[in-house]
Amino acid sequence: MTWRPQYRSSKYRHVFGKPATKENCYDGVPITRSVHDNHLCTVNPRFIAVITECAGGGAFLVLSINHTGKVDPHHPKVSGHRGNVLDIKWNPFNDFCIASCSEDTTVKIWDIPEHGVLKNITVSQKELQGHSRRVGLIEWHPTADNIIFSTGYDYQVMVWKLDVPEQVIKNPVRSISVHSDVVLSMSFNTDGSRLATSCKDKKIRVIDPRTGTLLQETDCKSHKASKVLFLGNLKMLLSTGNSRWNHRQIALWDQEDLSQPSYSEDLDGSSGVLFPFYDPDTHMLYIAGKGDGNIRYYEISPEKPYVHYLTEYRSLLPQKGMGEYSISQNIKSYQEDIYPMTAGNKPSMTADEWIGGLDKGPVMMSLRPGSKLDSYVELGSGKDPTDSMETQHSRSRPGLSLLIQERLDAKEGNARKVSPATSLLPSTDEKSSSTTYVRNGQLDSTHCSPPKTENELRQMFYKQQEEIRRLKEQLNQKDVRIKQLELEIKNVRNSQANL
Repeated sequence: MTWRPQYRSSKYRHVFGKPATKENCYDGVPITRSVHDNHLCTVNPRFIAVITECAGGGAFLVLSINHTGKVDPHHPKVSGHRGNVLDIKWNPFNDFCIASCSEDTTVKIWDIPEHGVLKNITVSQKELQGHSRRVGLIEWHPTADNIIFSTGYDYQVMVWKLDVPEQVIKNPVRSISVHSDVVLSMSFNTDGSRLATSCKDKKIRVIDPRTGTLLQETDCKSHKASKVLFLGNLKMLLSTGNSRWNHRQIALWDQEDLSQPSYSEDLDGSSGVLFPFYDPDTHMLYIAGKGDGNIRYYEISPEKPYVHYLTEYRSLLPQKGMGEYSISQNIKSYQEDIYPMTAGNKPSMTADEWIGGLDKGPVMMSLRPGSKLDSYVELGSGKDPTDSMETQHSRSRPGLSLLIQERLDAKEGNARKVSPATSLLPSTDEKSSSTTYVRNGQLDSTHCSPPKTENELRQMFYKQQEEIRRLKEQLNQKDVRIKQLELEIKNVRNSQANL
């Protein structure tokens, strides 16, 4: 029998949650009484938006992150919907753009002034009309600019392209009809090439978002899924829901095989919906339940047993809504292995490129103050890759924002500091027609026919960028595993020395 050490090394063993002080909270926010199981709030580095109770239509508040305290009961609202607002989401590439959907069957895109909402906003930048029943969920594409998905009680998932001259858009790019009931959640993988959904029929589906093709579907009786989430580049899905005996449960799935979960765990017998949040950079999973007073932390690994419990944050007040956010914070100390590069706030492609069949991972950036964005470079522009980098100061580790009764509490995260990376272009030898490419982690300088058109060169460049990104991710995972094994070996030697 092989002895295995019980102690498992983890960089995040001592992570803890800290509630904000009263002066850093929002008091008197008229949070909606809607029973719709959504986050009810959304946050970016500048603003927090909260769906509010409103007579005669739907509305939401937009509050500055830096102006906390008592909220004026007559604070201006964004109030252009004719029915209750059910979901709101900030544009990941524009801190002054927010989308909302409503019981009035529309999706609206709003421009928020730089200094916040100083008077009621009733006219939207865009209005999307296509659903026949109320719209319950919206989700921005993670890497393509001006692409947003919506789903409603007509069981349709619609794909919208926003960079068009019309103010009212009536025809979506595509309507996906693979669901037999209401969609409860949507989640994209890292490059947006796959869309996972959970449905009221308790099934999880993986869909090609561009074509609408159904790729995978669960048929598992032991887990009734409520929310689903892609776990970064791990090629796994995490779902929350209920077991056969109505215990709240989390389950892990292989995205290529949804026949049975790879891992499942019963949590408790409460009835509130569990909302999962995942940080792909640190591989940390947060589970927060609606109506609960605690948030559980887990670490996800690519090897069995996959899910490792860390600790939990406890509060005496129940949570009503949750949302991820980023903050800007001065860095006092950092560790490069704990704070790797993260997805930035720049799109990696246009809407037309994505519709045309292109998939690209996110543009990566360092969170060190004054660091630069690792950006894709448009070929043929004659620019050096470093010329397109932009200084970033306003992004950091994701955290959670909690709506608790009539107060918004914010948990603070830590900023990260790493060295910036530089975009790489294929290097061509001027004396010959050979080009150096990255293949399977090695440089390949074989003589092959060079690309004949600018489009072929661009496609080749994008493929190399994706290969470089994948290799970096593999190296990071191997470094983490090496350190874990070194610590386990040290523990074994120490235990043997004590015998």
